[in-house]
Amino acid sequence: MSAWKLPLVVAAIAVPIALGFLVFGPSVGLPVGALVAGAIVYIAVRQRPREALGPAGAARGERLLLVVAADPLEDPAAVEQVSRAAAADSRVMVLAPAQIGFLDRWASDVEGARRDAQRRLVISVAALAAAGVEAEARVGDEDLVQAVEDQLGSYPATEVIMVSAEGMESKAATAAAEELRSRLRADFRWIVTGRAGR
Repeated sequence: MSAWKLPLVVAAIAVPIALGFLVFGPSVGLPVGALVAGAIVYIAVRQRPREALGPAGAARGERLLLVVAADPLEDPAAVEQVSRAAAADSRVMVLAPAQIGFLDRWASDVEGARRDAQRRLVISVAALAAAGVEAEARVGDEDLVQAVEDQLGSYPATEVIMVSAEGMESKAATAAAEELRSRLRADFRWIVTGRAGR
């Protein structure tokens, strides 16, 4: 945050509360303070880090390909695109986010989501193996962008390929692809199974 913005933020927090107390007394000042505090918490929770993803100086000597399997990589055209991207000197890792449902999250039941992610990994790694590409596999965070960010800490990919079965009709897939495209330092490609890559 720029140095000049901090006083403005403090003023935006303090002035309404102080005016509420001074002009109308505690009966208005307290609710105004509560509203300002609630607004700050709401804004803070909604904020996501927007810095670039991946190491600043990713080594270009070794090609590290990260394939994010939002859906199983089994479509022959998609497998061919990924195998073409995985040159002979590339290391390949397949990452499957554990997609947890709303009720499962509240019940803290993540086993079903982890099993589904592992199933996607088995299908994807087997399809790549059939195409002659050897790959490692990992289960990641339920949030696709967070899963990629977590993985880049230990696997500094030089290219990230997101594979999903839904394209423009899926707001979640589109939002994740747009965020990855804007934040990744590595090259990014989105392959929609059954269609040409974007």
